[in-house]
Amino acid sequence: MRTEVDRLERRIRERFVKAFVTYRLLEDDDHVLVGLSGGKDSLCLLEMLGKRARIDQPRFKVEAAHIRMDNIAYETSTDYLERFCRELDVPLHIITTHFDSEAAEENTLHSSQKTKPACFLCSWNRRKQLFNLAQQLGCNKIALGHHQDDLLCTALMNLLYQGRFGTMPALLRMRKMPLSIIRPLCMVEEKDIKRYAELRHYERQLKLCPYEKASHRNDTSLMLQQLELSNPETRYSLWNALVRDNKLVEDY
Repeated sequence: MRTEVDRLERRIRERFVKAFVTYRLLEDDDHVLVGLSGGKDSLCLLEMLGKRARIDQPRFKVEAAHIRMDNIAYETSTDYLERFCRELDVPLHIITTHFDSEAAEENTLHSSQKTKPACFLCSWNRRKQLFNLAQQLGCNKIALGHHQDDLLCTALMNLLYQGRFGTMPALLRMRKMPLSIIRPLCMVEEKDIKRYAELRHYERQLKLCPYEKASHRNDTSLMLQQLELSNPETRYSLWNALVRDNKLVEDY
């Protein structure tokens, strides 16, 4: 009899495989760099990719990068990440950087100014480090741990706050550099990852981001949950709308 963790791993793996087959996220001779924050989503992504790389169908190489902000209280035990990667035979690169958090705090307080919020600046700096490292290592793809709930919330946020329909694509091909961004967990529900992380005893991050509540994403996530309570088909309707409008594969 399968245990709960076995059933969950199978369901996550099936949707992971369906995503990379449907959107051609992984192909032979790919060299993938995983953005490893240390949260449940990126740990699950790395586990799925690390285990899949051992099968050789398709044949690809995986490395991981953990970007630390030395002036932001957002930490993960690097000892744990090193053990986690070692068990999967995945090389881990740890990079320390920073951004001007005091200026970002001022920008957040004076929202009338046309400035970028702290979350944007922090994310932009992390992404910049990932891109630089990927090119140094000769990677052709960067894998991020966004799940289906992330993509659906982004679609709702774009509709409500920007008046456009779109989301973070499962595959984003870059025109200006030989890199693509892939999101292999795009068909996996967050609740499955959360429960799997609990059963697999993923170590929690030491500190959460101090700016995580200073955005619309948390409110939109709660809104999605309420919509699903009133209409269980909400998730599938939103997803099918993104599929029909070809929003899951883009060139940039």
